[in-house]
Amino acid sequence: MKKLAFIALAAVLLIPALAQDRRYNMYGVMFYNLENLFDTINNNGVYDLEFSPNGARQWNNEKYWQKQHNMAYAISQIVTQGTPDGPALIGVSEIENITVLQDLVRQPELKSRRYQIVHHDGPDRRGVDVGLLYNPRVFKVLNVTNQRLTARYFNALGYGQRYNPETRTRDQLCVTGLLAGEKVSVLVNHWPSRLGGQEQSSYLREATAEMARQTIDSLLRDDPNQGIFFMGDLNDDPQDISCAKALGAKREINDVSAYNDLYNPWWKLLDKGIGTLAYKGQWNLFDQIIMNGYFTKYNDSKDKPQLTFLRAEVLNRDFLKTYEGDRQGYPMRTYSGGVFLNGYSDHFPTIIYIVKEVK
Repeated sequence: MKKLAFIALAAVLLIPALAQDRRYNMYGVMFYNLENLFDTINNNGVYDLEFSPNGARQWNNEKYWQKQHNMAYAISQIVTQGTPDGPALIGVSEIENITVLQDLVRQPELKSRRYQIVHHDGPDRRGVDVGLLYNPRVFKVLNVTNQRLTARYFNALGYGQRYNPETRTRDQLCVTGLLAGEKVSVLVNHWPSRLGGQEQSSYLREATAEMARQTIDSLLRDDPNQGIFFMGDLNDDPQDISCAKALGAKREINDVSAYNDLYNPWWKLLDKGIGTLAYKGQWNLFDQIIMNGYFTKYNDSKDKPQLTFLRAEVLNRDFLKTYEGDRQGYPMRTYSGGVFLNGYSDHFPTIIYIVKEVK
């Protein structure tokens, strides 16, 4: 990774302890909902039929490879002066299987980055999963586990009577590894949708948040000196009960005072009207990357972590937007009203930047 001396005023204001005469490496940690990245084979009965040549979307090889090209191009454009090789870690959701991810990283736009894949087949009825792409030059995988939503998480919140064993949401993927030599665990999620209404379905996301919270606490009991990245399409905003209370992610960075406190940098962005998806003129910010206190204690104390949070950004690039009709400025999705738009995704990606001082 390219070494940088951060002398920009914005960086100095964000992180006062980053001295202007020191040098730092930067790493991007990204999340992207790839919006129905399905292959063309009907492997899942009626739940998969629409994404097949004979289905309603007439999902054929031509459309599939165009979608792959579009997603690869979008990811390839997420570069900065400090991250010329793109993000070090990319959590993804709405992918059907490991094959579609293998096809993605082999696209000409991404092939030179040599991204590696962590994937697990979950129980979702439509067959969609989450996954993690990582740059092996800066991230080394140590351990992989998966957590499934069960009755214990509903019981912990007093929702035991509402638990349905037929609930088949996406499993949580947990990857522990070394990022630039520092131990971090990455949790990739895709929480239950708002089908039936936000309030009526909130308990499902709260229970899934409880699962995440228990996983994070367990990881930190095992090793309190590690960093935690929690990311995903949460189908809720930062201020909603699932994120703010069940998960416990805080709005203010100064309120993060312990290793197991969580900071949510997206709260203030949404307050400014910046989101990752929109409906009837209302922006939501479902695609979040949350971190623990390991990354936010940027004082000069002896326990200052080497990996330090710099900034968060919604990647609402112009080429990812639609410019026609009543959805101007919205993400340019693959389909709209059953018509193939040859777009990207109905979500904008998000990214946080982490820096580490070069000794």
